[in-house]
Amino acid sequence: MNARMKNPVFMLPDLLPAMRAVAAAIEAAGIPPITTELVNLRASQINGCAVCAVQHPRIARKHGETDDRLFSVATWRDAPYFTDAERAALALTEAVTRLADRPDPVPDDVWDEAARHYDEKQLAALVATIGSINVWNRLNVATRQVAGGGW
Repeated sequence: MNARMKNPVFMLPDLLPAMRAVAAAIEAAGIPPITTELVNLRASQINGCAVCAVQHPRIARKHGETDDRLFSVATWRDAPYFTDAERAALALTEAVTRLADRPDPVPDDVWDEAARHYDEKQLAALVATIGSINVWNRLNVATRQVAGGGW
């Protein structure tokens, strides 16, 4: 399989630094890095982004994540490995990633559960993380970037 083109972040010189700046701002809000990687992985699974579905477990492992948890992200509701805060982040990830799937894209119960575990700054970072990974997923999927391609 070949990519349709280079990843857009390498075609537009100002895009990669901008994406990195977004990531740095998110990181400063204090969301645990493993939670961020679980969110990134779940959104990438939903969006069918092979690049990110390979990359984010690797990053999570560097933060000490276990294979059992990584293998269970797609079935997080039924897996015993996740904290209530992580479950809230994953539920929010699914809702924000699948905006068109229901009349009320982010139901109050999903939002309220996330807000129970994260302060406003962290919640803002969580929403921004979900938005950011969705951008990466769309760039990669639209241009058929190859997982493990080392771009």
